[in-house]
Parts: sequence; structure tokens; C-alpha cells
Amino acid sequence: MTCDTQIPTLEGDDAIPAYVARPEGTPKAAIIVQQEIFGVNAGIRQKADKWAAKGYLAVAPDTFWRQEPGVELDPAVEEELQKAFALAQGHDFELGIRDIEAVIHWIRREQNVSKVGLVGFCMGGRIAYMTAARTDIDASVGYYGVTIDQMLDEKHAIAKPLMLHIPTDDGFVDAEAQKKMHEGLDDHPKVTLYDYEGLDHGFAEEVGQRRDQAGAQLADSRTEEFFAKHLA
Repeated sequence: MTCDTQIPTLEGDDAIPAYVARPEGTPKAAIIVQQEIFGVNAGIRQKADKWAAKGYLAVAPDTFWRQEPGVELDPAVEEELQKAFALAQGHDFELGIRDIEAVIHWIRREQNVSKVGLVGFCMGGRIAYMTAARTDIDASVGYYGVTIDQMLDEKHAIAKPLMLHIPTDDGFVDAEAQKKMHEGLDDHPKVTLYDYEGLDHGFAEEVGQRRDQAGAQLADSRTEEFFAKHLA
């Protein structure tokens, strides 16, 4: 994994490795690309590169750096999939949100980019929700976020726009969990939920067998429009 940048933690006593993709010219805003459980792999770097091509500063921090820096896993390989699950199980989400805060601060103070969004996938979808509730991020998007239905008691703290993409046949977020998300968030003035009928977890990945081209293009177009509006 090419993590070409070290971002200081909030305490300043350590550094978060990150893949940074820069646009030509002055960035119109910044987008944090929050990984799945597979590390900052080729797919996540490709997503960052795409945002940079659209004029954004894109930053993909290494979420598991405290456990094993530089991990890069393939969900199609069973052994690597199990390792990814173990890393996710061992991840300290409270510390992880502090890392996201550190990245936001670095973007605004060191890179002089005032507007910051975050887009996350799978575990990163959960982190997108947590970031919306716990930080001053300007806008957040979560794709197939897990366990959000268990964190609805934090929804009152969401003060900036949040979009969630929900595949209805998600093998990791069942129908009951999806129902709770809709019941808890449909009337929230800052939250937009989109369902994708018949699609499964991972439908918007860049590389691999899980991708659904039509679904990914639809969700990504909505995300691009969302950021264009709220990061302007």
C-alpha cells in the first residue's frame, strides 16, 4: 500500500499513514475516503484518485494503522477475508473517530482546504454515520454501513448533511436493521436514505466480483451531486 503521507494525531505524539490524491490546481474541497475492512487497497486508492480527478483533495487514512499498518486485503481470498474480520473486530472505533478528527484538522489547517466531506464503505459507512454525529465534518456519505441501527441514539447530534446508501439484500445488514434505520432517520432533516432494490453489500466497490455497475453508477452520481452541493 502506498501511504505517502503521515498525518499527526490530535495528541501530536504519533502519525496516521494516509494515501493522498491531489487534484490539478487548487482543490475545490476535500473528501476523506474511508476504507472498508480490507485496508487502503487498490479499490480505495482508485476511489481517491477519482475524487482528485474531479477537483477534490482526496485523503484515505489507514484505519488499522495501530494494529497493523499498511494492511491491504482481498475479500475474494478466504484467508484475507477472515483477517479483515479480525482487524475490524479489534478496531477501537472511539480512537478511530479521533483519527478522523485529526485528518479533518490537518486538511483545514495544513492543507488550507476549509470544506471537508467523508465517504465510507461497509465499516466505513458506519464511520461516516459516527463522523456526522461526532465531528464538525461538512457532509458525510455512507455506503452499506453496518450496525447503524444500533447507534440511532446519536442521531440528534447530526447537524450537517448525511447520505446513506442501503442495498436491500445486504448480507450484513438485514431487513430488520434496515427497517430500524428508516424508522429512525427518514424524518431527520439532515439525513437522506436511498434504497437499492436487490443489491448486496459491496455493490459499489471499484474492483472485484461484488460490483453492480448500474447500482454503483447511480449511487456514485448521487454522492457526487451531494458533495457538489454541500461542499461548495
